[in-house]
Amino acid sequence: MPETMPQPSGALSASAALRVECSREGFARARSFTRDTLHFWSLDHRCDDTTLVITELAANAATHAAPGTAGTPGAPGAPEIRLGFLLDPTHLLVTVSDLDDHPPVYAPTGSALEEHGRGLCIVAALAEEWGWTPCPPAGKTVWARLSTCPPI
Repeated sequence: MPETMPQPSGALSASAALRVECSREGFARARSFTRDTLHFWSLDHRCDDTTLVITELAANAATHAAPGTAGTPGAPGAPEIRLGFLLDPTHLLVTVSDLDDHPPVYAPTGSALEEHGRGLCIVAALAEEWGWTPCPPAGKTVWARLSTCPPI
């Protein structure tokens, strides 16, 4: 798992970012923002996979970086996460940044029926590559790189 984000493979075409609260409403906004952004960029064919990747990364950030507040609507002081999208001619880089310094833990589970612990396995299956990078003075960014090519 690389600890540095990949560089764009060509000229940067577009970028978008959103801060969301770690709550059900925040995650709904993240999914809507992802779908709307990809539609605007004519990447509807990548919408389902990208939305799932963002959802899994955001859920991990909420679970591990904001324990006790995830999914609590309007919780006072509920932490925020930052979503980012960078588009170049051949790839879409999606990022989720949080204030936790601990690296993500990729732990393939023994059973696909387990309720928790599959998020990064899903990300690994959908992305060409994924990794994380520290964000001094505190926090990290977890990223995934997806192809913009339509499926064959």
